[in-house]
Amino acid sequence: MNKAQLVEAIADKLGGRQQAADAVDAVLDAMVRAVVAGDRVSVTGFGSFEKVDRPARYARNPQTGERVRVKKTSVPRFRAGQGFKDLVAGTKKLPKGGEVSVKKAPKGSLSGGASATVKKAAAKKATTAKKAAAKTAVAKKTTAKKTVAKKSTATAKKTTATAKKTTAAAKKTAPTAKKTTATAKKTAPAAKKATAKTTAPAKKTTARKTTAKKTTARKK
Repeated sequence: MNKAQLVEAIADKLGGRQQAADAVDAVLDAMVRAVVAGDRVSVTGFGSFEKVDRPARYARNPQTGERVRVKKTSVPRFRAGQGFKDLVAGTKKLPKGGEVSVKKAPKGSLSGGASATVKKAAAKKATTAKKAAAKTAVAKKTTAKKTVAKKSTATAKKTTATAKKTTAAAKKTAPTAKKTTATAKKTAPAAKKATAKTTAPAKKTTARKTTAKKTTARKK
């Protein structure tokens, strides 16, 4: 009898196959957790389950005969109760009226319907987790793109504002440059006239001195 057959055997008594599968899973899970935690699970008339520690030891490989060191480990142990032993030995008979019909497990399944149901549930959870992860990744990418777009827009706005300020400063400087140029143009003729006036008397004075020298030379 495998797990699926056990579920089928008690399904009629528990009101359905799903209820029986849930009951079997719950019982086995509680027993396994208790034994793993180091507790002893004892069912009167049936037996007990407990955790046993095995110290490190040496063993021999049955194929090669080589001596191999086995590490310390823990193993589960089941001890049948006296009532169970007596029933198996035949010294006691099973009570009548509690028989259950054992059906064959579904084809293509070693663990039966209950295990298949668990596997389907696990597959659904895995698919849901993958979809959730994919949605989260898409959301993160979208957020990153929006952030980059906002930064680019802010940079463009700052550049535009700087360009506007530069243009305004150029406009303010242009009239001043024009005034300076106009002033320079006005000053140029006056400078030329002043230079001409200064040069003319100097030339006349030089000519007079030269004439006086010549006259002195003739008298001698």
